[in-house]
Amino acid sequence: MLKLYFLLVLSLWAGTHLSAQMTLEECVALAQDNYPLIRKYDLLTQTKEVNLSDINKSWLPQISLYGQGTVQNETPSFPQSLARLISQTGTPVSGLNEWQYKIGADISQNIWDGGAAQSRRKIEHAEDAERQAALEVQLYAIRERVENLYFGILLIEEQVKQTRNMQGLLQSNLDKLRAMQKNGTALQSDADMVEAQCLNTAQQLTQAESTAESYRKVLEIFIGKSLAGQKLLKPETSIPQDLMPDRPELKHFEARLMANDAQNASITSSIMPKIGLFAQAYYGYPGLDYFESMMNRDLSFNLLAGVKVSWNIGAFYTKKNHRQKLRLASENIAVERDVFLFNTRMKVRSQLDHIHELKAVMKEDGRIVTLRENVRKAAESQLDNGVIDATALLTKLTDEKQARLATAYHEIQLLQSIYQLKYTLNK
Repeated sequence: MLKLYFLLVLSLWAGTHLSAQMTLEECVALAQDNYPLIRKYDLLTQTKEVNLSDINKSWLPQISLYGQGTVQNETPSFPQSLARLISQTGTPVSGLNEWQYKIGADISQNIWDGGAAQSRRKIEHAEDAERQAALEVQLYAIRERVENLYFGILLIEEQVKQTRNMQGLLQSNLDKLRAMQKNGTALQSDADMVEAQCLNTAQQLTQAESTAESYRKVLEIFIGKSLAGQKLLKPETSIPQDLMPDRPELKHFEARLMANDAQNASITSSIMPKIGLFAQAYYGYPGLDYFESMMNRDLSFNLLAGVKVSWNIGAFYTKKNHRQKLRLASENIAVERDVFLFNTRMKVRSQLDHIHELKAVMKEDGRIVTLRENVRKAAESQLDNGVIDATALLTKLTDEKQARLATAYHEIQLLQSIYQLKYTLNK
């Protein structure tokens, strides 16, 4: 039973320990999911659905209702000779009334729109893909900002670590000097000098811890999660073998080209004839039978229906220019893409050179730290024997701290440089 309890406690501790760690990839994923712009994906999808619904509804019958009343200074009437002849039969002939009024409805139904609806659907899909690609470009930039924050925290926390180590060494030597002072083998000024440096290091530590905490709070805003008690792990990575960029900007360029191509379909449909059915119905005066309306002025129901063919010949005049504009726009997009690829290749080359430079510098980091540590230990031994003073010891301590800090910085800078390369390539 005791063994089971121990295993349970151990498993809970291990789970807590593992959950108190955060990787760079997790931070980037959380930041992209938490960024307010992510909600725009759903908005773009809804916008596309609404636009496609409007296009599909263009095939529904179009109905317009109206009512009108007019007065005219002249109206059609029978010739006087004919009017007198008809009047002799006892039938009054008054002609059309100057006051005319009607209420009615016009109904039209497309049979063939020359491919306009189909081209509009194609354009909407292409423009939606372009909007989605543009959004991906904006969200991709979040990755760089999060990575810079993450490595910034690692650098500052490494500074905190080395400053604490330095503080420990200073305190150890200060205790030693205080003991030597009591024995009369060390000067008060030497002890004061080391104590002052110890206090100065404590100030540096406070500033570094405050800066690290500020960076963490900014990162918390990005990822929407508290980092209290979380350890940021150093990523393990290698230089990508494939140096061909796969950036979302390239997909955006392709989407823009596809949207331009889709516009060509609308040019073709604009020069095609349109065929549709129509009907006009109204109740009022005068009716379609003008002779009847001139004989009496009663309201009547009237209906007119037929087939309508329309052809906008003027679209032929501008067809060539519209296609030329689309061609020039596509060429401009292609130039922008080539410029982007050129600049990306230049940036990749520069980043690779920087990575190789850091690797070359790091080859001697370990040796430098070992030598600086040996020198510091020798100085501490010499201080015990009264060979050197506190000033020389502080110099050796500072040199060792700088060597260790430079080693840690080079390691983190190399990781950051590799991740910057991966960001440039989207690997």
